[in-house]
Amino acid sequence: MTTQRLIVCLDVKGGRVVKGVQFLSLRDVGDPAALATYYEADGADEVVFLDVSASEEERAPLLDIARRTAEQLFIPLTIGGGINTIDGVLRALRAGADKVGINTAAVARPALIGEAREAVGAQCVVVSIDAKREGDGWRVYTHGGKRPTGLDAVAWARQAATLGAGEILLTSIDRDGARTGYDLELTRAVADAVDVPVIASGGAGSGLDLVRAFTEGGAEAALVAGMLHDGTTTVSALKQEMRAAGLLVRGVEA
Repeated sequence: MTTQRLIVCLDVKGGRVVKGVQFLSLRDVGDPAALATYYEADGADEVVFLDVSASEEERAPLLDIARRTAEQLFIPLTIGGGINTIDGVLRALRAGADKVGINTAAVARPALIGEAREAVGAQCVVVSIDAKREGDGWRVYTHGGKRPTGLDAVAWARQAATLGAGEILLTSIDRDGARTGYDLELTRAVADAVDVPVIASGGAGSGLDLVRAFTEGGAEAALVAGMLHDGTTTVSALKQEMRAAGLLVRGVEA
């Protein structure tokens, strides 16, 4: 049985961790290295570091901040935001990343996914997809959720996996920061369409939401941010709830 992963997301802007609702109204919640260390100690399986303004500002991610965060961690770290070349992929890995997240650049030039797979292996390549419901489907957005594309999220996820993505990080823009639960319909549609792990993101408000992402949405990992940053709950408490629901989680005793 596959271990279900709880991943903590650190959205970083200006060197500080921020959180908002539907990618807007960002508020400062702390220092990335300090928060990453705290969440690791509390049982997080992985940390995702996303420089949320890098693509919009057309620059590389803040690798000095990422490096300082990576130096504190023993669990896997994904770095994303503004990575648009193989050199950028390699720089992120040299800064301490175990995986690299690509989003806007992959939409602009899908061949980058395959190039990254060839350069560093599919296990290091995470394609992030920010999706917003439109009619009966979901449209892909880029540049931190600000620019709509002509891509259908499910079809794009399938293409990304075929090109070489090792994982899909799937964020519902509609649910981001709302704490009303993940978009299970979106998550299930993508999970059924690809043969690589899907990380559910956007909307977690309780341990039950995580459980449903796995049992109903078909996710293999769940991303959590706001309710941890605000102190509403803890990683250890969430993992206890997951285990109580019959899920296999790391670091939780029977």
